[in-house]
Amino acid sequence: METDEAQRVLPFQLQFDKPLASQIKIAEWNPEKDLLAMVTEDSKILLHRFNWQRLWTISPGRSITSLCWRPDGKAIAVGLEDGTVSLHDVENGKLLRSLKSHSVAVVSLNWEEDGHTTRDEHGSISTYEDRTSRFFPPPPRVPRMPGLVSGDTGFIDDSEDSFQELSNSSQQRFNILCSGDKDGVICFSIFGIFPIGKINIHNFCVPNPLTPLTDAKAECRLLNASVCKVALSKDLCHLIVTCSGELTDDREESESRRVTQHGIHGLHCMVLDTSIFWKRKNELHQVAQQASNIEELVEVIRASLSVMHKQWSDAMHTFHEKFDSLSNLIVDHGLDSCPQEEFLSLLGGARTSPPVHQFLVNSLGEVGVKRVSKAVCGAGKELQLIVLNHLQPAAEIIAFRMGELRGLSRWRARYQGIGLDETLINNATEKAGMILLQVERFIRVLSTVVQQFSNFFNWLLKCIKLLMSEPSDHHLLLYNSELVVIFLKFLYDQDPVKQLLEASEANHHIDIGLETMQRVKELVQFGGFSDFGYLQRTLAKESQQMESSFKEAFLMPFTTISRKILCKDLLPLCPLPPLSSSSSTTIPVSVSYYEDASQSVSSCQSEHLFLDYISFQIPDESLSGIANCIGIVKGFMHDSSSVNKGYTSLEAVLLGVPAGYYCMDLSLYKESQIVLLLNETTAASESSGDASMMIVQTDDLPFVSISRSTGLNYWTLHQLKDSVVHLEMENEKVRNIPHSIAAPLAVSSSRGVACVFAARKRALVYILDEDEDEVSDAE
Repeated sequence: METDEAQRVLPFQLQFDKPLASQIKIAEWNPEKDLLAMVTEDSKILLHRFNWQRLWTISPGRSITSLCWRPDGKAIAVGLEDGTVSLHDVENGKLLRSLKSHSVAVVSLNWEEDGHTTRDEHGSISTYEDRTSRFFPPPPRVPRMPGLVSGDTGFIDDSEDSFQELSNSSQQRFNILCSGDKDGVICFSIFGIFPIGKINIHNFCVPNPLTPLTDAKAECRLLNASVCKVALSKDLCHLIVTCSGELTDDREESESRRVTQHGIHGLHCMVLDTSIFWKRKNELHQVAQQASNIEELVEVIRASLSVMHKQWSDAMHTFHEKFDSLSNLIVDHGLDSCPQEEFLSLLGGARTSPPVHQFLVNSLGEVGVKRVSKAVCGAGKELQLIVLNHLQPAAEIIAFRMGELRGLSRWRARYQGIGLDETLINNATEKAGMILLQVERFIRVLSTVVQQFSNFFNWLLKCIKLLMSEPSDHHLLLYNSELVVIFLKFLYDQDPVKQLLEASEANHHIDIGLETMQRVKELVQFGGFSDFGYLQRTLAKESQQMESSFKEAFLMPFTTISRKILCKDLLPLCPLPPLSSSSSTTIPVSVSYYEDASQSVSSCQSEHLFLDYISFQIPDESLSGIANCIGIVKGFMHDSSSVNKGYTSLEAVLLGVPAGYYCMDLSLYKESQIVLLLNETTAASESSGDASMMIVQTDDLPFVSISRSTGLNYWTLHQLKDSVVHLEMENEKVRNIPHSIAAPLAVSSSRGVACVFAARKRALVYILDEDEDEVSDAE
């Protein structure tokens, strides 16, 4: 018996038993590296190597509700309680991108990539080339606000290349990030950064599984549904969604009443047709590549305008703080004039008035002029640098990328089907060109204003020297009297730079001469652009219009793809107690896909047909005659098409948990295995007692074909209550754990390891595979 016991625990060698500072609520292994990401109860993310060396810790400041890795393991997606999905770099945990796709907690994330290589007509591997790097240097980053050190803002450091790698998706496999929230909304984004679809499972009408299949008009909806798990198939053609909710009859005569028979509220499974992602992956890849980079460059423009406005406003505040006192001095001396008139009188050689003398000699002084000059002219130089290093390069690359999209939109046969509208793209392209013109005009205005200010300050320094009867300094810069007059008439109490930058001035119309407007209208007749009113708009207004045109153009693919994601089938799994409606995520659920070698071609014409496995714990007392059981359903993804052909592909089995134990968590594992995490039921408290980890080979289980012809009050697994497979500790691969454990169970199929968490804040890492002597510690 000792030899048998030793052989039985061999596949579950304990590698580490480490203490934890806080209990873990979510854990996920990196798919490519020996890294484990964990979320603590106080919503901190910890990243550990397999040898338990901690790499970094971050705290988003909000409650974390879900977690998943990008397929290549280089980024991690984090779902937050407020509906935000944030992406973080695996190297240092830095925030790469944040999307507010949901309005409530994101409870499930799944990131899947296309596993098949696309080849062209000559058999060569087809890759999409982003031509932007041929003509432009690397794109500009968001400018940093002066005076802030690294980390004070949410912007990426210039020295970091991780975000550029995130946006440069031309060399990545096509991938989709799916996110589901507790209100039944599911969102899709390409590469995790470009939103491409959004559906609400409440809006789907499906054949009612609670009525005979012969009643073709019988339909149902899910109400009060909350997503438990989303899992996109490896060919991107199907999405399986497990959710809790209430099935209702959707027929018109039943709109005022719900189906109220016992067992309608429960755990359900839906399969959505997402084949549009596979069929149009090349087109979607190209559009997402261009659009996501454009959106990032728009953020550079938006941030540049904000930083420039802040710098210029601070400089003008310094100017007016000093020079506004002159108006008060004029009033105090009983004069009926304005500062400009007094300065012009001084420039013309007339007698210096007492308020001007007092202001220049006593209030302002040489030091004050130099300080104000440094503030204004220094801000002007900083603005010029931001324009040249950030704003203008971003606008130029945006215009080029919009030109690329414009070319794609004219290929209607391929791109009209995904919503790339030629008219909207043309309009957005024109707006991208207009922002370039506005930037050029701003450069000229800024240069002129800074020159005028500098000339004015040089003149003031000369005047102060004369009024103080000091010898003239040969190092003083010369000034132009005509420019001083122009400054006093048009710039002293006006601010054209601020007018172009400030958002509140966005609706301000710039006065343009009739002759100029007529020339612009004549140019329109030659083609190339249709907007002749751009000269009357400010830079801020032009930026707003450009952003609006981009949103409108990119919303069309989003809306088009959303409409093409359809619900193919719905399967009621088991009823849930009323309390579970608000805590559906506490039900252990796992969904996975395995290649079915018995089939050669799928509906998406991929090399293998993927077979879906759905495993879940059945709450006690939810089904009469079934207690302490785990359900496994396979073949649901293609069952609706099988039924139409006269047979069913849906199979299921019920596993009875060994006596004296209850299931804490479960996870489907490689080679059609399922890992169960079991706690003893005899423990005096949750933190006492022992636990066990068990692996069950699903290929050896006696699956039973499930009939879909039903009547009311029917649950799929109820017909299996007389054929429950009772698991025995002596007959399965089991490892005893000398602690009471708590969810989650983190299993890595690629590494063959599992991490369990004891209720007393400990982490235990086990090797699951017999042939796994050691797990490499990836750098």
